[in-house]
Amino acid sequence: MSPQRVAIVTGAARGIGAATAQRLAKDGNAVAVLDLDEGSCAGTVSAIEAAGGTALAVGVDVSKADQVEAAVTRVGDELGAPVILVNNAGIIRDNLIFKMTEADWDAVMNVHLKGAFLMTKACQAYMTQEKYGRIVNLSSSSAQGNRGQANYSAAKAGMQGFTKTLAIELGRFGVTANAVAPGFVQTDMTAATAQRLGVPFEEFIKHSASQIPVQRVGQPEDIAATIAFLCSEEAGFVSGQVIYVAGGPLD
Repeated sequence: MSPQRVAIVTGAARGIGAATAQRLAKDGNAVAVLDLDEGSCAGTVSAIEAAGGTALAVGVDVSKADQVEAAVTRVGDELGAPVILVNNAGIIRDNLIFKMTEADWDAVMNVHLKGAFLMTKACQAYMTQEKYGRIVNLSSSSAQGNRGQANYSAAKAGMQGFTKTLAIELGRFGVTANAVAPGFVQTDMTAATAQRLGVPFEEFIKHSASQIPVQRVGQPEDIAATIAFLCSEEAGFVSGQVIYVAGGPLD
């Protein structure tokens, strides 16, 4: 039986983040559930506690260094050294490049890339001291390019380079870093994309499923399962990898 470790999952109030937090708790970890609004984390925390797990809700804007430092310190004080980090927090501000504003660009970069940087910098201090760590960054199939997502695609491609560099720098301390790149997953975020395109969500799902070899769209639990493996002790020789979880091959 693996020892109980402390995990942090950002953007864990809903979707992939909530599923991941619950899966990591099921696997025996104490989980800090981070999101912009601490109150919105209540559902995830309740689900974990109802299943017999340990969870802590923490409100944080991951793009703000002072808030990140305070949040990670609180997790360390209340749960213990956070040695598992899942950088899942993300937003979309989709638009074609000629319509995309500087604010649209900055907002996406700040949450995805700066947020992952700040969270990782704060948590790696604990990991290197403990000589153990697991970092999983959420990329996306959009890293390969997607119409209307110049900002999001660039951020998700950046997450892959960030991940590989972390693997090189932190490996000697017993810390692995990997990225998971989901394809189409049924979440509030993909529902927002359907709304932007003016397509009913059910039709959007049906069409997307028809383009995927396994003939279905992903669920948050599909992504959480892969993340959970990469966060496990058994995954100690897997580092610097980008794993596409998309129901089929992606180059």
